[in-house]
Amino acid sequence: MVNSNSSVDFMLPVKRPTAGAALEGDSESSSLSKKHQSFVSTATSATGGTAGVSTVNMGGGSADGTNGVSNGVGRRNGKAPIGDIDEDLHSRQLAVYGRETMRRLFASNILVSGLQGLGAEVAKNLILAGVKSVTLHDEGNVELWDLSGSFIFSEEDLGKNRALASVQKLQELNNAVVISTLTDELTKEKLSNFQAVVFTDISLDKAIEYDDYCHKHQPPIAFIKSEVRGLFGSVFCDFGPEFTVFDVDGEDPRTGIIASISNDNPALVACVDDERLEFQDGDLVVFSEVRGMTELTDGKPRKIKNARPYSFTIEEDTTNYTAYERGGIVTQVKEPKVLNFKTLKQALKDPGDFLLSDFSKFDRPSLLHLAFQALDKFIADLGRYPIAGSEEDAQKLLSLVTDINNSLLDGRLEEIDQKLLRNFAFGARAVLNPMAAMFGGIVGQEVVKACSGKFHPLFQFFYFDSVESLPSEPLDPDDLKPLNSRYDAQISIFGSKLQKKFEDAKVFIVGSGALGCEFLKNLALMGVCCGDGGKLTVTDDDVIEKSNLSRQFLFRDWNIGQAKSTVAASAATLINPRLHVEALQNRASPETENVFDDTFWENLSVVINALDNVTARLYIDQRCLYFQKPLLESGTLGAKCNTQMVIPHLTENYGASRDPPEKQAPMCTVHSFPHNIDHCLTWARSEFDGLLEKTPAEVNAYLSSPDEYISAMNKAGDAQARDTLERVLECLDRDRCETFQDCITWARLKFEDYFANRVKQLTFTFPEDAVTSSGAPFWSAPKRFPRPLNFSIHDFSHLQFVMAASILRAETFGIPIPDWVHASEKLAYAVDKVIIPDFLPKKDAKIVTDEKATSLSTASIDDAAVINELVMKLERCREKLPPGYKMNPIQFEKDDDTNYHMDLIAGFANMRARNYSIPEVDKLKAKFIAGRIIPAIATSTAMATGLVCLELYKVLDGQHKLEDYRNTFANLALPLFSMAEPVPPKVIKHQDMSWTIWDRWILKDNPSLRELLQWLKNKGLNAYSISYGSCLLYNSMFPRHKDRMDRKLVDLVKDVAKAELPPYRRHFDIVVACEDDEDNDIDIPQISIYFR
Repeated sequence: MVNSNSSVDFMLPVKRPTAGAALEGDSESSSLSKKHQSFVSTATSATGGTAGVSTVNMGGGSADGTNGVSNGVGRRNGKAPIGDIDEDLHSRQLAVYGRETMRRLFASNILVSGLQGLGAEVAKNLILAGVKSVTLHDEGNVELWDLSGSFIFSEEDLGKNRALASVQKLQELNNAVVISTLTDELTKEKLSNFQAVVFTDISLDKAIEYDDYCHKHQPPIAFIKSEVRGLFGSVFCDFGPEFTVFDVDGEDPRTGIIASISNDNPALVACVDDERLEFQDGDLVVFSEVRGMTELTDGKPRKIKNARPYSFTIEEDTTNYTAYERGGIVTQVKEPKVLNFKTLKQALKDPGDFLLSDFSKFDRPSLLHLAFQALDKFIADLGRYPIAGSEEDAQKLLSLVTDINNSLLDGRLEEIDQKLLRNFAFGARAVLNPMAAMFGGIVGQEVVKACSGKFHPLFQFFYFDSVESLPSEPLDPDDLKPLNSRYDAQISIFGSKLQKKFEDAKVFIVGSGALGCEFLKNLALMGVCCGDGGKLTVTDDDVIEKSNLSRQFLFRDWNIGQAKSTVAASAATLINPRLHVEALQNRASPETENVFDDTFWENLSVVINALDNVTARLYIDQRCLYFQKPLLESGTLGAKCNTQMVIPHLTENYGASRDPPEKQAPMCTVHSFPHNIDHCLTWARSEFDGLLEKTPAEVNAYLSSPDEYISAMNKAGDAQARDTLERVLECLDRDRCETFQDCITWARLKFEDYFANRVKQLTFTFPEDAVTSSGAPFWSAPKRFPRPLNFSIHDFSHLQFVMAASILRAETFGIPIPDWVHASEKLAYAVDKVIIPDFLPKKDAKIVTDEKATSLSTASIDDAAVINELVMKLERCREKLPPGYKMNPIQFEKDDDTNYHMDLIAGFANMRARNYSIPEVDKLKAKFIAGRIIPAIATSTAMATGLVCLELYKVLDGQHKLEDYRNTFANLALPLFSMAEPVPPKVIKHQDMSWTIWDRWILKDNPSLRELLQWLKNKGLNAYSISYGSCLLYNSMFPRHKDRMDRKLVDLVKDVAKAELPPYRRHFDIVVACEDDEDNDIDIPQISIYFR
């Protein structure tokens, strides 16, 4: 079924079945089981036989993925060219990998052997990524024990072959991927059908045999062996004797804008201080666009030294080179890297450097390297895993580790941590879901690297443990015994008492997108909120879009348009029917505190953020601070992820440390002096919004209430009001369109205005030889001197701009769009009819050059008079309009590839880039930048949530210390794992008291102002100011405020601050400024006044 020698030029499968595939019972109302009945069939296996093999192909084409279907929806006619990629579905993944890597993935056939928790997670991540085929291998049957670790299996699957029981649920993730199964014994010859093979449950002897075969195979087959044993995990990678990494980190090549180059040996290159350089010593760079010193623009890479924030030197003597004049770009050259992998047999004896994750466990990988070998020997000798709680089995494993260690000639360990090995032995049989999720992300990413050469592989061993997740108190061996429960594997590590705590927890998950889906799955498998006293609340105000499906794995294509939280919660209950979950569609914000009220927050055990923006994170952080609830925070960006634990009184809160704000380009740079494509796209997005959304909306606001609108403009009376009125008048008068030809005329004139006339005006005002007031060249770096464009109907990009602009202009006026607009010849004919007036630059044109300017509107002393004149013209114009006339504002939507929004924005940006000789971008890259798309992939999401859930064990136990918790930053591209203890909160001391940001002082029994002041006085604090929100309730400097001393604080809040305290509120909060007896300001906690 899988043919590794098939041509790369294949037809890629689609997410949905094609129209030609008749699907029995494929209506949205059909049950899930009925939906897939017609797809399951038996087919010839990858090895030529049918025994023990089944294939599922839901793409509408043949099982080998080579006929009849494509993995891309066509641009506007529903057809996709061969090898095309469905950008709507994979846009976030494309932002990480790029097209070439995606195409290599789509051509890759993968074997996943061992379908317990880890294998299921790896398969899930690869199927979401969109590989060509995944073959599932497992000879064993589903046991109750498996339900702790795998989201695929239910109690109905007990006794079924694991591979066969996995097919349907995995196939639902992506109909495009061909999924087949192998249920009999695997022979090494069968491995030749795959580009990469993953083993998660295999003996060391078999692994060595298979790896030797893969290593010697031509071309080599990437071999990955990974295990999850309780709270311990390992990964080994062998991608062959010579593996080429085409892109080691996935980052764009670094660049700098040159300010000067010295005639020296070595030559010093200085760059403008617009942005810090990110070059490192040893980087190779090339020079381009340099005026003078053309010897450096030969395209030859040069090595840099002495890298500084704004300069570096090159190992080259430029003493006799032509003198540098101006301009120039320096760009990093990313070279391929060749890695020489050892076989598993060689690497076991000589493992080299281990990849570290936690520097507090520097010596841990060496011990785990022996422990995993000893476990394999234990299983080979006894035919079973060590039994949880069995001291005899633990001693047997310890003895095996000691024997292996003593047999070593080099690298023998001086000490062996017996307690660690005891924990390793006790949990060796269990596959915990958080560990499976974490390692499923790591291994899934390694497969992507193996198939594409994108990112640096793990070289070669990685060991990890989370023994800190174990209960703080020693466990009774009897508490570890199985209870014939789906949680038995987890109970074997944490005990039945702590399992009961997990089940009775009350958890709030904020967000049910990519992170939220993974968290819901993890918690369902862990049994969290699955007891009679437990409850999981998940909220998300968003609905499912097609682009979500490539990583938000609880959603299916038939869920598009439905509420995320509702669908995700329903899917989670299918994983574990005992999950008590309530799905809400409320945005957690100050406006919904009637929903998420005090009682709701007070009853929570823990809050898990699954958000995608800082504002929402900060709000949840403040609520957790206020109600003293643990907050588990995480986020991803492409292959990077981070986790932060916010634990009451132990750690600092999320908002205690903030990233610096993103640097914004000055307005004058964006509008007149762009020097990179980001500037062009920022300007393009601004023009799109102004022309197609804001101005039509202003027109409608005026037409719906003319008197009120004009009154507001007269009241404003400034340059901005004047500019707005001018745009409204243009829309209704000079630029009003009544036919589609009018729209073409408007679009063609806009092209002339933007890309010819404005550039002519700019270069007339500031010629190429212009100088500043100090005598320096005006057009010096980073400014780029522009050239006007000459429109040509023979230039496809010119016509595309006019087509997109005219179509969208027609939409705003409600004008039908003729079919002929898509025919280049007819469109060119219509455009050619447009008469272009001659342009004469103005001598007194004002062009903003001040980088601190915040507006391009220039104020004038006669703004009010101009506004009056514009109003009169508008009124005359309105009288000529038909009754009920209105425009149709267009809101930018990046994820609809048929709406021409991105066509126009890419056209705007690229024509402007052409003006300034800036490299242009394709529409997809334009979408990433202008649409502010956050790169996202399933692997980093899975890893982040796995790490968080390892911390959740600690939180729900409730007895762990600061040093037991871990914050993590990881970059799967490098790969890099950096784990560290969280930072403790800042402590403030006063007299014999101390407090942190976690403390909140509470006064009950509805106190008066005098009672509050006295309460503080008793603590040695003199309050001089008390406020509620922005309203001052008391200030010691105001004599009149002394009249308020005996009034209840709640009455002051209602009467002075005009606060409305709803019935569900039992308290309010005030901020008090205090000083001690020596007049030193003391920063005290927030004070809550309970009045009910």
